[in-house]
Amino acid sequence: MQAWIGLGSNLGSPARQLEEAIGRIDALPEISIGQRSGLYRTRPWGLQDQPDFLNAVAQLETTLGPQMLLRSLLDIETTLGRVRDGPRWGPRHLDLDLLSYEDVRLESAELMLPHPHMHERAFVLVPLLELAPDFQIPGRGLASGFLAKLSPEERNSVLPFQPEQR
Repeated sequence: MQAWIGLGSNLGSPARQLEEAIGRIDALPEISIGQRSGLYRTRPWGLQDQPDFLNAVAQLETTLGPQMLLRSLLDIETTLGRVRDGPRWGPRHLDLDLLSYEDVRLESAELMLPHPHMHERAFVLVPLLELAPDFQIPGRGLASGFLAKLSPEERNSVLPFQPEQR
């Protein structure tokens, strides 16, 4: 099965943490990384008074169902220092979001697929479209159409990461 995940970090060493997360995901026997986007520097979304984020998207091949895949991602977050006691949309060492899983549409207390806000966030759409320019968000439509509807300010808040940027 094919799944898409969003990755983000803005505390500690974000580039290193995203690389570590990708390595740990790829090391799971039920998952392999198919493609991964470049890293993007993104102004914070939601709570503004925090460091910029580094964001990326990865495409996975997995034999796990969506709930087990989510649990695996949450375990990796915790292992790599994610603490869920801060403010919503606040700073974090690592954030792994299950964006899409095949064409599955799901609403449960634990998981909503596709991710309910992916179509509203340039920091998801820009790296996603780098990998899959014709990506269809299940039940919504072309991801590129949603990116085009975002404000120029929102679209321009996502910039390719240059390693010398700290």
